[in-house]
Amino acid sequence: MTEVKSGDTVAIHYTGTLIDGSTFDSSDGRDPLEFVVGSGQIIPGLDVALPGMTVGDKKTVKIACQDAYGPINPEMQQAVPREGIPADIPLEVGSQLQMQTPDGQALPVMVVAVDEATVTLDANHPLAGKDLTFDIELMKVEPA
Repeated sequence: MTEVKSGDTVAIHYTGTLIDGSTFDSSDGRDPLEFVVGSGQIIPGLDVALPGMTVGDKKTVKIACQDAYGPINPEMQQAVPREGIPADIPLEVGSQLQMQTPDGQALPVMVVAVDEATVTLDANHPLAGKDLTFDIELMKVEPA
């Protein structure tokens, strides 16, 4: 059987959970996730878990936040004046919004605090600062 190595194209089925056991993502009911190992297409902690696996292998991988979506970066949170946000934009804590960077890129943000004068927006990835667990099953290996 072919063992996975960096540069191979693989397909995996996966279920990602948080420490409390709640599922944040899964390929269940979908096609397997396909990507090139070592290319940076997936989080680093999952990428390094694949070499040596063969088709049909199953593995549970625990990934610390720094090898997943990174720690929470306080500089990615910003309080903006409430009057600078159009009245038709929902401002409840947990609302997902989209901002535009100075160079025109879309930047997803979450409302994390609201008071009379300001709205605090967080551009960190929703899973930043969290340790993750993935149950994976290798479905396909195409050598590089």
